[in-house]
This record gives sequence, structure tokens and C-alpha cells, in this order.
Amino acid sequence: MSEDDINTEEYPTEIHDYLAAFEKSLGSVDEMLKTMMSVSRSELLQKLEPLEQAKMDLVSVYTLNSMFWVYLATQGINPKEHPVKQELERIRTYMNKVKEIADKKKASKLDKGAASRFVRNALWEQNTENEQTSKTPAKGKKRK
Repeated sequence: MSEDDINTEEYPTEIHDYLAAFEKSLGSVDEMLKTMMSVSRSELLQKLEPLEQAKMDLVSVYTLNSMFWVYLATQGINPKEHPVKQELERIRTYMNKVKEIADKKKASKLDKGAASRFVRNALWEQNTENEQTSKTPAKGKKRK
């Protein structure tokens, strides 16, 4: 839509800013899709680790279903009563599972050896050397 097309159409002036923002968002989506489509899917997936591949697939299918949701809404069909709603919920479930896996992978792992050394050194224990040195008189000048 160009500025001239917007001015010639009849619509309430209150929604002009919303329409302009929507047009800008559509342009952004179009640019992203062109970028994604410029590289073949197989080439892209070969460069990614399995977890990243799963994220890519989930984002792609979620985006596609979200766009279909918007399409249904523009056609006057209630998307909440359409099977696309269950599909989006299913995809969100898998997205949460992938997020949990990624969080577990990023979580710090406990080094049991280091932890036991830390605790052992943090807790003071009197050893036999300390007992012997404390019982022997200190060398130095003797008092009379």
C-alpha cells in the first residue's frame, strides 16, 4: 500500500497509525521470509545442531500456523473454533519441551570432586601435625 492508496480509501482516521504499523510489520515479515527462502532448507539444517534444527522447525511451523490464524480472522472465521488452535497449542507444547532441554543443557553441572574438596577445605579439622607442634615448646630465648 502506498500513501496515495491509503488516502483514497475510506476508513476511520483513528486506525491510520495502526494500518501504517501493520504495513511496516508486513514488510518486515516479507524481508525475513525472503532471507529464509534464499537458503535451501537442507543446507541450513546441515549447519545446525539437532537441538537448533528442532527449534528452527518449530519456529517455522508456528509462524506458518500463526499466519493461517490471521488469514482465518481476515476471512471472518473465528480461529478459536478452528483446528488451527489445537495445532498451535501442540506446537507450543513442543516448544516448551525443547526449551526445557536447552535449559538443562545450559545448566551448570556439579563437579563432585571439586565440591568435596571445597567442603573439605572449608571445614577446619585439627590434624596430628598441629597437635604435635602445639605441645612442643617454642624455640627461642628461655626465661629465667
